[in-house]
Formats: sequence, structure tokens, C-alpha cells
Amino acid sequence: MNKFLILFPLALLATVPQAQTPKNRVGLIDVQAAVRAMPASKAYLDLSARVDADLKDKRSKIDALTAKAGATGSAADRKALLDAQQAYNTAQSGYTGRIATAFQPLAVKVNAAVAQVAKSNGYSVVMDRQIAAQNRLVVYANASTTDLTPAVIKALK
Repeated sequence: MNKFLILFPLALLATVPQAQTPKNRVGLIDVQAAVRAMPASKAYLDLSARVDADLKDKRSKIDALTAKAGATGSAADRKALLDAQQAYNTAQSGYTGRIATAFQPLAVKVNAAVAQVAKSNGYSVVMDRQIAAQNRLVVYANASTTDLTPAVIKALK
């Protein structure tokens, strides 16, 4: 009987409805599309295109030298490959700083617009769609309810 008296109030507490908390909403944004829509992004986009083209050329040169060094095995070909790899790494490091500097003022505006849109629409988390897809952070997302890109682009204009 004593056990029943102790357990009965606990059972009643378990049946009391819990306070409902608001659901956390997760949104996705295509940051590159938002940046392309910004009027002040031309310099950044041009720089990014030049960097991509240069690094692609350097990468194809490395691929050709890798094939050649693998086929011949000569010290000269391996040296040329090593030099090309070092040139690629140096160029990539230099470009990273330039792109980051060019992107900084755009990032401030995009981040502010994302925060404004997210707060006004009840989103608690917003992720870059491309980064989330690359890292497999999001397995499925209903684009009609999670895509904030059009609203952010509208807020940027």
C-alpha cells in the first residue's frame, strides 16, 4: 500500500501535459546566389572567376606533369611536378587572402540580411546550402519551406 501511495502521485505527474516549446526552424540559403544578386559584388565575382580559371590551369598542368613523371620516372619530370605543385600551393595561398578581403564587405551585408530574414520568419538556424550539401549536414530539406534565398536577395536590394 505504501508503494502505491508513493507511485500514484508520480503517475499523475507523468500524465500532465508538458509545456510546448516552439519548434526550431532551420533554413537554407544559397550564399553565392545572394552575392551574385548584390550590385556591389562585381569586383569580387570577377576576382573569383580569374582565380578559379588560374587554379584550374595550374591543376591541369599538375595532372599532365603527374602523368608524365609517372610514365618516364625521370628526375627532371619529378622536379617539374614538384615545382608546379609548389607554384599551385603558393598561388592558392595568395588568392585565399585576396578573395577573403574582397568578400568581407559583402559578407557583412549578406549576414545582416540573413539575420533579419531569419528573425522575422522565425528561423533559429540558417545554413549555407552548398556547404551543408558538401559536408552532408542536411540529408533532406523541403526547399519550399526552408529556402530563404529569395527573401535574402529581396532584403539585399
